[in-house]
Amino acid sequence: MLIIQVTNVREVMRKRFGLLGEKVIGKVMDSEAEVEKALIQEMEAAFQEFGIEAKIISAQVPNLVIGNNLELPLKVREERQVNLKRE
Repeated sequence: MLIIQVTNVREVMRKRFGLLGEKVIGKVMDSEAEVEKALIQEMEAAFQEFGIEAKIISAQVPNLVIGNNLELPLKVREERQVNLKRE
């Protein structure tokens, strides 16, 4: 199992939409969810290219690591099953 926490959401949004766009978009939509959605699309394409079948889940978590413990109170935002394309 892999867990990926995007830790630079603000920088990604700023790079993609500029400083003003980042501030406006951050007020209108969930920036973290948007970055995760784009990441999931890229991962899905890469997984299919490498022949990997997987389930990718985007979840809202307040804090993943507390001290040496991994806390996982999850609110699932998106779930996607990646299957190989059959020819």
